[in-house]
Amino acid sequence: KALKGLEDTLPKAIKRVAFDQTVEIALRLGVDPRQADQIVRGSIVLPHGIGKSQRVLVFAQGENVKVAQTAGADFVGAKELADKIKDGWLDFDVAIATPDMMGVVGPLGRILGPRGLMPSPRAGTVTQDIATAVREYKAGKVEFRVDNGSNLHCVVGKMSFDVVKLQENIESLLSYIRSLKPSASKGVYLRGVVVSATMLPSIVVAV
Repeated sequence: KALKGLEDTLPKAIKRVAFDQTVEIALRLGVDPRQADQIVRGSIVLPHGIGKSQRVLVFAQGENVKVAQTAGADFVGAKELADKIKDGWLDFDVAIATPDMMGVVGPLGRILGPRGLMPSPRAGTVTQDIATAVREYKAGKVEFRVDNGSNLHCVVGKMSFDVVKLQENIESLLSYIRSLKPSASKGVYLRGVVVSATMLPSIVVAV
């Protein structure tokens, strides 16, 4: 069975938790992220979401402003939002932009990039289909990217989720990440999986 470490350990851990914590998964991958053709990144809508309403910002103009607002975006604008970000405002979880707004968004790379907030075509956050992107992120879509140490971190839910929902979220994520294995990656691809929460010991998962 794919997630042997969770069935017994997680229910016992949940009973000891006094507040609802975020559950995160950490993967060790058999890739060399120094090579451009071995960078693993993407985004996914998990079956049961992540138990958190994400604050979505959209860079848009013209008719796309109304489209973004109707889809549920929390903040919509153009240069005025960029100026607020330059002044230190970062009260959002996801930034999405239409392609024609990259002239405004591009200079924000040094601020948004290190925080994982920079819109990107590969992550689906630079798109003409603003409505779909906003709805997916409001529903709990998560992004991930392998770091320089070949590790990948991703939120998979809350401790208030029952164990079946957490398992299904994790299995969905692992299946997707397996599908992203770079052709240049040799040997064992998925080398380690650990599930953790802020105030709990990590759980090593057999895969």
